[in-house]
Amino acid sequence: MTKRTALLAGASGLVGRRALAHLLDDDAWSRVVVVGRRALAVDHPRAQEKLEQRTLELSALSTAELPPVDDVFCALGTTMKKAGSREAFYAVDFTGPLDLARATQKRGASQFLLVTALGADPTSRIYYNRVKGEIERAIEEVPFAGRAFLRPSILVGERDESRPGERAGLAVMHVVTRLFGSRWSYAPIEGDVVARAMIALAKRPLKGTLVVDSAELRRIAGDAGRAAPAASQDARA
Repeated sequence: MTKRTALLAGASGLVGRRALAHLLDDDAWSRVVVVGRRALAVDHPRAQEKLEQRTLELSALSTAELPPVDDVFCALGTTMKKAGSREAFYAVDFTGPLDLARATQKRGASQFLLVTALGADPTSRIYYNRVKGEIERAIEEVPFAGRAFLRPSILVGERDESRPGERAGLAVMHVVTRLFGSRWSYAPIEGDVVARAMIALAKRPLKGTLVVDSAELRRIAGDAGRAAPAASQDARA
């Protein structure tokens, strides 16, 4: 693959932080552009060589002067509790990704990879799942050559914020996973596994629309892990 430029949104989150480390490690990309509300303190040996950070608000994505880019990785997302309202949640999980997709497609991006969630469905009665499904459907209308919607189950890994409700749910899920096995679609999945799968998918490259659930994410990440060394340290906010 020719050396490419990657753009990453959501780099301070569980999946995005690991995706950034893998992108900086990978020679398929000679430049990695991170967009976010604040600059990250990145501890990575190739950051000075490859990384460019652009600070902007989500609301500015639709009018931002973004650089030419090949591959877009979107790990934007929040929770209803953290957002504080349905409107604020919608701004992060729907408006932000859609504005990013439209802006980067105009700057030459050929593929867009988005982390949504297991259960994403625009007709769901559950608001969270409905918004995740709506953003998938909206991005299908943006004329990329390829796009991938990654639908992980409950994400596990080191987070910057505490989520006690999620921890309680994880405890139950781990018990059930012991009964059904890790290939069960609802088994918890590590953020790094999702990030590795995202990078591997972008290197294919993509054609059309691909929807990938947790079980397939594990398989893709496993194949990629056997073919390449582990990523360097995380990017820390």
